Amino acid sequence: MSPHQALIPEPTPVDSTPTLSPVIRGRVATRTSDRVYDELVSAIRELRLAPGASLSETDLAERLHVSRTPVREALARLADAGLVHVVPQVGTRVGLIGLREVDEARFVRESLEVAAFEVACADRAPDVSALRDLLEQQEHSYQTENYNAFFAADEALHSKIFTLSGYPGAWQTLQRTKIQLDRLRRLALPDLSAVRVLIDEHRSIVDALEAADAVAGRALISRHARRAIELAPSLRAKYPDYFTD
Repeated sequence: MSPHQALIPEPTPVDSTPTLSPVIRGRVATRTSDRVYDELVSAIRELRLAPGASLSETDLAERLHVSRTPVREALARLADAGLVHVVPQVGTRVGLIGLREVDEARFVRESLEVAAFEVACADRAPDVSALRDLLEQQEHSYQTENYNAFFAADEALHSKIFTLSGYPGAWQTLQRTKIQLDRLRRLALPDLSAVRVLIDEHRSIVDALEAADAVAGRALISRHARRAIELAPSLRAKYPDYFTD
């Protein structure tokens, strides 16, 4: 099986790999419900739990190796965040991808990343060596069709731009607002031509940053940030049950 097949959402798992990771107590004391919540958010963001998927407290508790109480608490928080929907006497389902929320997240991300890029350019000699390494990781992921690794390197590259600006916390804050956007991005990934375009755009952004060219960078980031939105109509046509307005 090609590595990218597991990323294509299906009504049922396409292989025997579990879609959820057991919640294990870490060194830092955190509530079990917090760890369950974090795992479920990641699973929703990464499409390990597909839009519209039915969720059972009992099933989730078994798969996460926890009791039902922290699962119930986590689901309540997910419902408050709009990531799951609870219908009394019917059940709980993963929320659909809201295109209005996707576009709003795109607007926030684009605005913040353009600002971060401009601040990073003020250094006049930004160190882009880590960004170059991440580009090489993306190239390797592209050649091996490992889209999980590509997405991780993609996120790391954009995060590094915020770090170079001196505002890494802005990227962390952004994570909470772009879950819907990330689901759309993940849905678009099993497409070699699309990934090739993303890598080329990343390289142009890094080149502009190395040259401290804020004007070029602003245009490049804006174009790049809107790429996923342009793919929305074709993705909605391919996966109509995954979307809502």
